Amino acid sequence: MRHTHVGHSHFRPHSSLSDEVNRNIVRSEIEGGVYLIDLPPNTTLEIETQNRWYTLVHQGHGKALISGHPRFCPEPVMVRVTGSNWGGSMVKQSYVGRGMHLEFRHPDYKAPIITSAIVDIRLR
Repeated sequence: MRHTHVGHSHFRPHSSLSDEVNRNIVRSEIEGGVYLIDLPPNTTLEIETQNRWYTLVHQGHGKALISGHPRFCPEPVMVRVTGSNWGGSMVKQSYVGRGMHLEFRHPDYKAPIITSAIVDIRLR
């Protein structure tokens, strides 16, 4: 699946956000991604990052089973998906986007887990 973008209008720059933040938001719209809230529960995404392949099974309400990292999730583990970021602290909530970093909360770690940049997202 090359582009999944359902039910949201195109972004309009916001005057109280910096030009850099507005550019990042527009870039995420162009590069594509998916809002988890638009997916039915049990939808499976294969997420290719620069370093790994993750399998994410959306459970609804911000939760997902995720696997693919040898340390954090070698087997599926239930996490809370925060969303995606551009390598900083600003998160596009409930969004998995190409060119961005997936951020999720693992039950065994205090700090959020942040992946390398997402290269591709496939619906399985």
